[in-house]
Amino acid sequence: MSINRVSIIGAGAWGTALSLIACRAERQTQLYARRDALIRQLAETRDNSDYLPGILLPEELRLTSVLGQALDADAVLFAQPAQHFRAFCAAARPHWHGNAALVLCAKGIEQSSGMLLHEIAALTLPGVRVATLSGPSFAIDVARGLPTAVAIAGEDMQLVDALMLALSHGAFRPYGSSDLLGVEVAGAVKNVLAIACGMVMGAGLGDNARAALITRGLAEVSRLALAKGGRAETMMGLAGLGDLVLTCSSPKSRNMSLGMELGQGRTLSGILAARKSVAEGVTTAAAVVTLARNLKVEMPIAEAVNRILHLGSSLGAEVDGLLSRPLRRET
Repeated sequence: MSINRVSIIGAGAWGTALSLIACRAERQTQLYARRDALIRQLAETRDNSDYLPGILLPEELRLTSVLGQALDADAVLFAQPAQHFRAFCAAARPHWHGNAALVLCAKGIEQSSGMLLHEIAALTLPGVRVATLSGPSFAIDVARGLPTAVAIAGEDMQLVDALMLALSHGAFRPYGSSDLLGVEVAGAVKNVLAIACGMVMGAGLGDNARAALITRGLAEVSRLALAKGGRAETMMGLAGLGDLVLTCSSPKSRNMSLGMELGQGRTLSGILAARKSVAEGVTTAAAVVTLARNLKVEMPIAEAVNRILHLGSSLGAEVDGLLSRPLRRET
């Protein structure tokens, strides 16, 4: 199995960074955006000033707003927001090339259905080979060529191995996994937990509280992943603990920075109105809570974040509620 032609769907920060990865790995690379105006601007300036300013796009990177053209590839990397994935699949189906692999590079759970992205792909693009790319990887650091390690997971390990070979280069190191489901769950839930950590830091509740949230949050992610059929060891790897620590520790995380602003007293609507980029944890929070309840999994931190974001609760009330929960053994 050989992957030489790579297309990235979505010209936000992460999609742009992924296109740089593929170019540096010497793959024939296309970057797709829905907006003609954005593609024209990128072609003229070779600088994605809206999402990843100051990073020069290589001349060999092809740019397109024609979906059928973008799908003519060996591997299609989906890097738009997770809530757009079903619409992408519907639009892509008439143009899909039978041998093309789909690589999920968005992190989320569909709000309307509670489905993971690979589950949506199985329904809407039947027979497509699917993998997911996840892990601790801020787009700006990847774009700058700083050392980064990620997980690429899929049930077809020949595909995983081919993707690892196709995308790796000196500073970008993929590790393979067969736990597609576990990697997807970890990537989605960590965004919700990053909002919680951001709120704690924004409100000045201290590093001890953040460390507790990361640790107890990892327990929540693990319970949900195991209930869905994922593996415990995945939660201790790059897509689990690695991504959770990164996104809960730096304001470069869109989700953590959103939480910090909430913790400082800003309204969610005001924060979102001022942003061009999407914080996936906002829409994923409700889906995580619904999925957890359906699976009878206890996730008090995720539930608290959802109540603050969508049900009018306050950070103070939720902190008091978490601290007053019955005492229990850690394991």
